[in-house]
Amino acid sequence: MYSEDTLICDIKELGAQNTAVFSALKNKSVFISGATGLIGSTLVKAIVTNVPSAKVIAFVRDENKAKRVFQNYEQNISFVTGDIREPVAFDGQVDYVIHAASETSSKSFVEAPVNVIEIALSGTRNLLEFSRQKKIQGFVYLSSMEVYGAPHNDDKIFEDHGTDLDTMNVRTSYPESKRLCESLCTAYASQFQVPAKVVRLTQTFGPGVQYNDGRVFADFSRCLIENRDIILHTKGETKRSYLYTLDAASAILTVLVKGKPAEAYNAANEDTYCSIYEMAQLVAQKIGQGKIQVKIEETDISNFGYAKTLHMNLDTTKLKELGWQARTDLGAMFIKTIQGMQG
Repeated sequence: MYSEDTLICDIKELGAQNTAVFSALKNKSVFISGATGLIGSTLVKAIVTNVPSAKVIAFVRDENKAKRVFQNYEQNISFVTGDIREPVAFDGQVDYVIHAASETSSKSFVEAPVNVIEIALSGTRNLLEFSRQKKIQGFVYLSSMEVYGAPHNDDKIFEDHGTDLDTMNVRTSYPESKRLCESLCTAYASQFQVPAKVVRLTQTFGPGVQYNDGRVFADFSRCLIENRDIILHTKGETKRSYLYTLDAASAILTVLVKGKPAEAYNAANEDTYCSIYEMAQLVAQKIGQGKIQVKIEETDISNFGYAKTLHMNLDTTKLKELGWQARTDLGAMFIKTIQGMQG
């Protein structure tokens, strides 16, 4: 099983691989929204484990939940409870801000699109204004590969790639709100000199994924744990790359301390680029050793909130030029995720 002790060991190894980045956070205070989420909690744990002199201010909705999540890390964490849609208040010093709070449920994109937009826009505006007042050294907004829409071939997607998003499609509540928040970051950087930067994450997973998570990697993992065949409701033709949670954390922190304001950076492990069908076969045949099978049962997916078929082959040259690299392959990502879900 993937235990908290194993995670701490992996986090320490991450620190040894990124000494310059973590050294920049010595004696600094880092404010993180969405701190109990998968990526937010990984960031909090990575900072307090590798930088004992750093202070993390975790912005959360439920302090009791936060204390459970960080029960082995509380010595360097302060909790601020609130709703990101309201102005953010904290009296202490803040050097860096990471905005990791976001709606990630695909169903919400079609069932509660107004909420999705409101949370994204209000939350980002509030944190940027908070950062302006604190005169911070760095701000990172966690955006998504979905801002590029649905590319149709395997060409590399660079940060200046356009989009084919249709604002009349209700599901674009998520990617269009991300695009607007990116623009807001650029506006604050230009008008108020807030050093805001953007990380466009591909689909990211690892230990800490909740058992009932609705995303495809969690569904495949549950199938293997429960010894059920993987049932695809499409042909699984969508292709994208993936990223391990600790690799995502190092990417975000790298951009935080080394990235340029008003710039966006793709974050993905380019070597993981594959179709959903190919990923299902990896889980069933390589990891599951043929104990389960992959079956296609096409159905109407309009109410699932899925993105349409796409080829999202992100190029990460810009991030690599800051000294970052992904270290965990897709097979290892699944093995560690499954171990964590079983724990």
